[in-house]
Amino acid sequence: MKTKISGFTLIELMITVAIVGILAALAIPSYKNAVLKGKRAEGRAALLSLMQQQERYMTQRNCYLGFTPTATGGATASAPSPATACGGVTAASVPFKVFSGDTLTNSAYLLSAETCDATGGGTLSIAECVRVVASPIVAGSDPDAASLRLTSTGVKDCTGTKPSICWK
Repeated sequence: MKTKISGFTLIELMITVAIVGILAALAIPSYKNAVLKGKRAEGRAALLSLMQQQERYMTQRNCYLGFTPTATGGATASAPSPATACGGVTAASVPFKVFSGDTLTNSAYLLSAETCDATGGGTLSIAECVRVVASPIVAGSDPDAASLRLTSTGVKDCTGTKPSICWK
């Protein structure tokens, strides 16, 4: 009496491995692209929120506040000068969130605010215009968009290689 042993043949196993490999080759780039789009959306939302806070600050103190983020999640006031920044804000009391996520460790971008470039060259004063910038925490993580920027005059752009995708 012969008993038949059932199982997979080597050919069946290789066909399955090939199919899984093809699916992975198609899915992984799509997944990475979706993650980048999600991070960009997080950065855009953070910039819009920061601009709203800057406008509120402007109505209360008659100027915008320039600042740069620190590695610990704080900020340093940068305009007009740290000690006498508009409204008496010092480095220890910058009232804005300087990262895009709920916590610094979960964020994709660091936020900053600076003076705008003037149309004919130079810069405008911080009382006239502010540009908020979302810079990726991991340098080079999104070369297509790089740093997202928004000005108080409504100009939206980025510093990446494909500026058309930044605000979509």
